[in-house]
Amino acid sequence: MKHNDSEKQQLILKEYGKNIQQLVQHVVAIEDRERRTQSAHTIIEIIKQLNPTVKQENDQKLWDDLYIMSNFTLDIDGPFPMPEKELLGKKPPHIGYPKGQIKFKHYGRNIEKLIEKAIEIENDEEQENAIIYIGQLMRSFHSTWNRDNFDDNIILDDIKTLSKGKLHIDLEKVQENALFESNTRRDFKIPHQEEEHAKKKNNHGKKFRPAHKKRR
Repeated sequence: MKHNDSEKQQLILKEYGKNIQQLVQHVVAIEDRERRTQSAHTIIEIIKQLNPTVKQENDQKLWDDLYIMSNFTLDIDGPFPMPEKELLGKKPPHIGYPKGQIKFKHYGRNIEKLIEKAIEIENDEEQENAIIYIGQLMRSFHSTWNRDNFDDNIILDDIKTLSKGKLHIDLEKVQENALFESNTRRDFKIPHQEEEHAKKKNNHGKKFRPAHKKRR
């Protein structure tokens, strides 16, 4: 019984099994460094043959596991350095949640980001296209959340709230032209995407028209 307990304690990485673990211990005990290194390479090849799936693994991971199975006592001229023992089992750094509360959860954070981008647009026509594009998205989200109580005025009020009054479009214009309907086509691109698109045009030798100046 004690012998079985001893074997369980020696099995450091269960996925490789007892036989590989015993081979590693045998290699550690080899006195000649060159022979020890050659034997370690042989173990890596045996692992790949016995487990075809590990062939897709990064070689460095296999060598790291070899060092771990030796309890960091394998002294060889390996292709990769021995990993730091202190890092074994160390918890990854905590990833915090995004700061700041979402004003309207049914719209999500991305709508707020789009509104921030739309505020930065200087050209009046382009900014209006941006507002219409955002309004169409908000309408689709709002109708999913609340089908019975819907009005374009609600969308406009929410845009005004999220933009702190910096974005505005006439309600009558929206309703008469059904601008917030999803089938209303609008050529709006997020600013950084538009810049990339312009660069590609210039690279192909096509003329690029600069944006119109903001109307006063």
